[in-house]
Amino acid sequence: MNKLTPFHLAIPVDDIPICRKFYREVLGCEEGRSSDHWVDFNLFGHQLVIHYKEKSNDQTHTNSVDGKNVPVPHFGVVLEWDTFHKFSDKLIKKGVVFIIEPYIRFKGQPGEQATMFFMDPSRNTLEFKSFKNFDQIFAK
Repeated sequence: MNKLTPFHLAIPVDDIPICRKFYREVLGCEEGRSSDHWVDFNLFGHQLVIHYKEKSNDQTHTNSVDGKNVPVPHFGVVLEWDTFHKFSDKLIKKGVVFIIEPYIRFKGQPGEQATMFFMDPSRNTLEFKSFKNFDQIFAK
């Protein structure tokens, strides 16, 4: 397997100051370079960039997974097991409203994982997940 390297993801937001505060203060991301129209963040070692885009009225699409309506598109990071649980506890304490609250998906099946979904202030959906056994990430 190749060495994992950080991903780069640029997402649209309709309010830079509010989203900057969310990613810095709620998610705990360190801020990097920025301008009036974009901001770089360190999202668990990955480069996330928020870019200003006018507000959209598009409806969120969902697909059923493990009996839950999973928003599409979404993004996030696969975290270490203990990091996931500490992070989800932190989000709960900060009053984050979850689309899907932290729970164990595919319990007792291949690919069993801890997962949670929530939105940023611009309605970008984030999923953070974890596997006790990282060999299960691509399990069939």
